[in-house]
Amino acid sequence: MKRIIYILIAVVLVVLAGFRLMSNKQKTERETAIVAQENATVAVRVDVIKKEEVSPEYRANGNFLPLQTLMLSSERGGQVVRVLVEEGAQVKTGQTLAVIKADMYSVELESAEAAYQTAAKDAERFENAFASGGVTQQQLDQVRLQLKGAKARLDQARISMGDTHVKSTINGTINRKMIEPGTVVGPGVPLFEIVNVSELKMEVTVNENQVAGISVGDPVEVRASVYPNRPFEGEVTFVAPMADSNLNFRVEIKITNNKDNALRAGMYGSVLFNSGETETEPILTAPRRAFVGSVENNEIFVVKDSTAFLTQVVSGRNFGDKIEIIEGLKEGDVVVTSGQINLLDGTAINIVE
Repeated sequence: MKRIIYILIAVVLVVLAGFRLMSNKQKTERETAIVAQENATVAVRVDVIKKEEVSPEYRANGNFLPLQTLMLSSERGGQVVRVLVEEGAQVKTGQTLAVIKADMYSVELESAEAAYQTAAKDAERFENAFASGGVTQQQLDQVRLQLKGAKARLDQARISMGDTHVKSTINGTINRKMIEPGTVVGPGVPLFEIVNVSELKMEVTVNENQVAGISVGDPVEVRASVYPNRPFEGEVTFVAPMADSNLNFRVEIKITNNKDNALRAGMYGSVLFNSGETETEPILTAPRRAFVGSVENNEIFVVKDSTAFLTQVVSGRNFGDKIEIIEGLKEGDVVVTSGQINLLDGTAINIVE
């Protein structure tokens, strides 16, 4: 009898547990549905496409680069016995920066000098003997050839000896030092990184509409992000003859007034170009931040009926935070300017201020 009672109790407990699990599942599903409904839209900020007057000047951004960069290596292998400069030191062309142990090369030089002296004396004796008919022309030519070979070996030994003194080949500043006294190096192993920032350059890209108004020798204004109110003088030194895969052209600018080294390689800046136009009419523009990824991608999310649609556009001139729109948008279109990272084509959105 007791056994039957226990079985009944167990059945009742199982049924109650089943009802509890079913109730929890339904509650979880309801909560999930509520969350899904709340997260069905993506919060974004938007702006309206409009026509406006813009300055004929346009900017291109890039990083400042040193005029010259050199990874100085050793011509010869061996143990470094002296390092004569530290990081930050100013060096000149021909200055010795480090010395490599030269015992072996010194022995080779002494041997080559002795061999050359012997060959020179032999040549002198044969010259005198030939004058008196004591040796033949062939014998004299052979001795002259030996002297020439000895001279070549001596010159090579002197070069090898000289190569133990690692010398700078440009003017500049030691940016990195990769050796210390006692370091064993091999031929071609970098020892110093030298940069010349007495002048800087900047490489930027412009589109086909902009490149038509740029020529080598044009003066331009350059600004650095760390010195927003200080203009620097620049000069166009190179305009690429061929566009890259994105149909942009590379332009190189030399900065000519950096005597106090206020600008440093690696800083971010911009170049201000002037299109040469004297009058401007209102043109269709879009905010730079509306572009997905970068301006070169030419993709913008356009809002229609609370939905964001990825739209291909054709961009024109770059006016800093405004980009000319040639095709793909019309005046009055609403575009997403913030939150694009969470969007796909056809995503429902929620516009926030």
